[in-house]
Amino acid sequence: MISTPDYIHDIRADFPILQTKIHNKPLVYFDNAATTQKPKIVIDRIRDYYENENANIHRGVHHLSQVATQDYENARSRIQKYIGAAKSEEIIFTKGTTDGINLVASSFGALLKEGDEILISAMEHHSNIVPWQLLADSKKLQLKVIPIHKDGTLIMDAFDQLLSEKTKLVSITHISNTLGTINPIESIISKSHAVGAKVLIDGAQSIQHGDIDVSSLNCDFFVFSGHKIFGPTGIGVLYGKEKLLEEMPPYQGGGDMIKNVSFEKTTFNELPFKFEAGTPNIIGGIALGTAIEYIESIDRKSAFDYEKTLLEYAEKELLKIEDVQVFGNSSEKTSLVSFNVGSIHPFDLGTLLDKQGIAVRTGHHCTQPLMDFYNIPGTIRASFSIYNTVEEVDLFLDALRRAITVLS
Repeated sequence: MISTPDYIHDIRADFPILQTKIHNKPLVYFDNAATTQKPKIVIDRIRDYYENENANIHRGVHHLSQVATQDYENARSRIQKYIGAAKSEEIIFTKGTTDGINLVASSFGALLKEGDEILISAMEHHSNIVPWQLLADSKKLQLKVIPIHKDGTLIMDAFDQLLSEKTKLVSITHISNTLGTINPIESIISKSHAVGAKVLIDGAQSIQHGDIDVSSLNCDFFVFSGHKIFGPTGIGVLYGKEKLLEEMPPYQGGGDMIKNVSFEKTTFNELPFKFEAGTPNIIGGIALGTAIEYIESIDRKSAFDYEKTLLEYAEKELLKIEDVQVFGNSSEKTSLVSFNVGSIHPFDLGTLLDKQGIAVRTGHHCTQPLMDFYNIPGTIRASFSIYNTVEEVDLFLDALRRAITVLS
């Protein structure tokens, strides 16, 4: 029997919402793959900004504008260092992972030609499928899909066969939001570069579960959302190699992304501002920097190792329940488990779990092709974070057994 370490209880105390009761039951929040909760330091930073610093950035000579600008750019530098980017200019603030992928599809996509090929995998989130479908349709490109095994791992032999000199981009999730599979991105990046292809890594599910070093990975693009790593919604990051970003045309036109505008000609601003048109989510960027500051303040290695232990315990105990089928059985897996119970619909189980204070996600998790692959309507997904406890897992399992009894 494992137990929750004391330092996890200390971390948990930093998150006010975890004291909430749902239907008069203690909240057990197992929907972290959708969004993580926010520590008090982030909540306080948002309030402090609006009470003491609120102003537009980059343009104002007055004091508040200068303070807000400095805080925003300091956040960019903190994020740059956290993910191991060479320069802060390689950090583009976006609305989130989806926005970052669309930016690359629009701007890098403008450099592609008819007949060029893009590879994605069968386990991708819709946000890493649809932008490439739209681009392929508009530019007559070939979009190819790397298949997976039933255990939720990539068929790497198929990847090797699909990869060719026609491949211009491989866009792949680091960790599946539905299966928890950790993909072998180091090998994928190396093999892709060998044929001249660029690589985009969707880090929406990896940024909060381990240290990321984009320079060591040598990926060309890396995208993630702030709300997955204890920051606000509506803010995210696109990392791109400086040389590539310089070659790419702007994604949107407007203020701040220009140097000079006339009715005859416009010249664009330098990086990163070329890709940041209009007034940005200022406090989003600042608070994301605060969220990074928070996670840097804890013992990340111990917390990440604990998450894996929690997953292993939850999965082992879950499989003791009759008719439970887990989807995603890779030996390389992160802290979420997707499952069904016999013929019971996931939505029904999720509803009864909610009545007992248990927050899980049900449905296709924006991976409908994956659901089709398994021939199921959806799954129940329990996803864990550094503030979850062994006791919460036990509450979840007890609640699940009660729900199954009601629905059987």
